[in-house]
Amino acid sequence: MLRRLGWSPAGLGWSPGKSGGRPNLSHLLRLGPAQGRERGVCSFKGLARRERGGSSAAASLLAIQDRRGRLLPPTGALEPSRSRPGTFALGPSLAWTPWRCPVHDAMGLRLPILLLPLCCVSGLPFYNGFYYSNRPNDRNLGNGYSEGIFNGVKLVVETPEETLFSHRGANVTLPCRYHYEPALASPRPVRIKWWKLSENGVPEQDVLVAVGLRQRTFGDYRGRVRLRQAGAREVSLEIRDLRLEDYGRYRCEVIDGLEDESGLVELELRGVVFPYQHPQGRYKFNFHEAQQACEEQDAVVASFEQLFRAWEEGLDWCNAGWLQDASVQYPITQARHPCGGLGLAPGVRSYGPRHRRLHRYDVFCFTVALRGRVYYLETPEKLTLAEAREACREDGAQIAKVGQLFAAWKFRGLDRCDAGWLADGSARYPVAHPRSNCGTLEPGVRSFGFPDPQSRKYGVYCYRPR
Repeated sequence: MLRRLGWSPAGLGWSPGKSGGRPNLSHLLRLGPAQGRERGVCSFKGLARRERGGSSAAASLLAIQDRRGRLLPPTGALEPSRSRPGTFALGPSLAWTPWRCPVHDAMGLRLPILLLPLCCVSGLPFYNGFYYSNRPNDRNLGNGYSEGIFNGVKLVVETPEETLFSHRGANVTLPCRYHYEPALASPRPVRIKWWKLSENGVPEQDVLVAVGLRQRTFGDYRGRVRLRQAGAREVSLEIRDLRLEDYGRYRCEVIDGLEDESGLVELELRGVVFPYQHPQGRYKFNFHEAQQACEEQDAVVASFEQLFRAWEEGLDWCNAGWLQDASVQYPITQARHPCGGLGLAPGVRSYGPRHRRLHRYDVFCFTVALRGRVYYLETPEKLTLAEAREACREDGAQIAKVGQLFAAWKFRGLDRCDAGWLADGSARYPVAHPRSNCGTLEPGVRSFGFPDPQSRKYGVYCYRPR
């Protein structure tokens, strides 16, 4: 019929396949950029935006096919309009005009779109959401797939605005719910995706995807996460046995056909920031060595937000150190000559981004609360470093790491005035209640640096996991 009117899909460089069954848009939907993100094809939503911004009264933007793959108008038979040359009458007051989408020249593909103008309508209504249509048999394939009947429905994803705080080893739920405005009478199949956002050079991490009752987890999250669906349209993420590296920002995405909406959840672990130096002295780490040094002490390189929070709590350190974003900074609570001079106000001083391999500094590490116990091992006499390691093993434990000692001091109130060996070969002791015969009058972890491993001047701090 369209060929008789002087217009052919094949003439536009596109030939539909045989779809069979009732007229449908499956061939057109495969070409849409919302699924494959191809360039050069007009999307349905894009066309709606175009029509909304102009003076056209177009309200329908779908062409359909018959059993043989021929393009047909949405309703009725075509008759040439006598009053409007170049258009075809659909009834007493309606007309349609074949229309071509602008496409990328390299593709050589043109998708015919049939526009059905409506009288009394100045453009498509605007919704801060998406458009979709329901099929009679409830087998909806996504936005724009139907028989030309569109309902303005907004998909809303709800996540908490405030940061969630937890601790290592705990179980936590990242809340996420969704709903439609206006509400739908019947449920719709959706796809759920959770992932952890890229931060400070750390790549994005897929966490979980789910369709219906089927769920799949990824990487280090495998076996530790699941989708909580306790209520209607709840898609919260449950994480068990939180690890040090689990803190960060997570995105919850709800995908309904061709459209999606998402929300953000920020998870923080309660922890402590501590400065760390190389055994050979000040400013010996490049960025990659700094990362490894923190990991060896049961910690990670601190972020700026963590360092800033530590500064607000009173951290004062005059040596510059690497942060997670490869910048170099240091916190000052009391201005003084060796630390930028008296003319600068207290704050976090910054050297800005540094070269990750060439430049060398100290590092600020971040660790979180422990599940185990750090304690000072009572021995009849002082020990060498090797004897200290063996003594902890004989006691059913292992020699403690620097990060573990800081966590025990911060979260368990560990207070001991005896210096002891740690796993990195340093000698330190924690003071929760300052006193005159136990160092300075400030709480913290005191350090004797890295003594001779054969020295017998120190005890040992051990760590026994639960």
